[in-house]
Amino acid sequence: MKNIAVILAGGVGNRLGLNKPKQLLKVAGKTVIEHTIEVFQKHILIDEIIIVMYESYVHDIEKMALKNNWTKVKKIINGGNERYESSLAAITASSGDNGEETNIIFHDSVRPLVSERIISDVINALNKYEAVDVAIPAVDTIIKVDEHKKFIFDIPDRSYLKRGQTPQGFRLNTIKNAYALALKDNKFNATDDCGIVKKYLPQIPIFVVDGEEGNIKLTYPEDIYLLDKLFQIKSATLDDGIKLENLNNKVLIIFGGNSGIGQDMVNIAKSYKAKVYSFSRSQTGTDISSKEDIEMALDFVYSKEGKIDFVVNTAAILNKEPIMHLKQEEIKKIIDVNYLGIVNITVSAFKYLKLSNGHILHFTSSSYTKGRAFYSLYSSTKAAVVNFVQAIAEEWDLYDIKINCINPQRTKTPMRIKNFGIEDDNTLLKSEDVASISLKTLLSNFTGEVVDIKLRNDWSNLK
Repeated sequence: MKNIAVILAGGVGNRLGLNKPKQLLKVAGKTVIEHTIEVFQKHILIDEIIIVMYESYVHDIEKMALKNNWTKVKKIINGGNERYESSLAAITASSGDNGEETNIIFHDSVRPLVSERIISDVINALNKYEAVDVAIPAVDTIIKVDEHKKFIFDIPDRSYLKRGQTPQGFRLNTIKNAYALALKDNKFNATDDCGIVKKYLPQIPIFVVDGEEGNIKLTYPEDIYLLDKLFQIKSATLDDGIKLENLNNKVLIIFGGNSGIGQDMVNIAKSYKAKVYSFSRSQTGTDISSKEDIEMALDFVYSKEGKIDFVVNTAAILNKEPIMHLKQEEIKKIIDVNYLGIVNITVSAFKYLKLSNGHILHFTSSSYTKGRAFYSLYSSTKAAVVNFVQAIAEEWDLYDIKINCINPQRTKTPMRIKNFGIEDDNTLLKSEDVASISLKTLLSNFTGEVVDIKLRNDWSNLK
């Protein structure tokens, strides 16, 4: 079954009061539509992409497709004044391709945070159903007002109500037949494609896939700021199919591999026959705040192995005490290790990872989203890690170098025990579990992502 994603980008941004379509606004370094298309471009189940754009901006999207090397974008076509006209244009553009069975997946261009999981669930549901919607529960009480829109007419039972999102997926012939009937109706009116199937093909069940609160639509001015923040904190979901056996013969360098998560990564990677080199102050006298030390370590490994596939930095300093209690030299040391260290490692690794199309991995902390009292420097430097990783991912996209960061919840490590003392093990992640997921991240195709690792009862299927 062929899967065609249709990115509906025909809007002109009237509600935002803009002089250009809202999908061309920049958020988190790229236009909204670029973020959206890249999700579908990278999705393994999507075969082709059709972009339906407001006529005056088609040329802009054509240039964008060339610049970003969107290999799956096969057609960029004019949209209509109404949403249904844009959908219909895409349906027509999808028809007649060698009689091949086709699914068509419509998505709003201004929902750039759609997850890989949602797209996969929609496509998988189309193996059984002919029409699929995406929705989230209605968390607020919904009221129905009278014709004057001033008084409550009814309060529906919220347990049966959901808020619709996109994508919406259909067998091509199903949505095509629904539109054929709709166009014969003089009173035809619909706000989305599932509504057309529901009205004109009522015998077709429409399956509902769980959406996500983060899959928001850019509609109002304040949404721009919300999207920007959501991009900063968004996390990737690791594919359970990634196998650690693929570490075999990979060359892996770990800075901070003397204890905790780093040490577990060393041991696990070696058990899967990776060629692992660990550097730290206690092991090799390597100080990551010294660019010279980093370059010596990388050069040593490259001279022995002839390649470097992965570079990982787990080194960090946590002092849990008020900043006014810290001496200036202690403040400088924390910043040098926690921030300058990641810059040194990243910059120094570039020439080696460019040759191998490799992967660099840093570590943030759950404290990066909000500064915490008594470890202000740790929280702020971990926020800097996220911003740095996201920025470098964009800069290095042309070189096919992947860079990500791991965001583990509270993890039992020597550094945590030193700062927090004895805690209930049931409330902490095991460092070997974090290490295992981190190694799988190195084998993924992610870049610029925050990979959350949260406490769960059983990690065995991810090891």
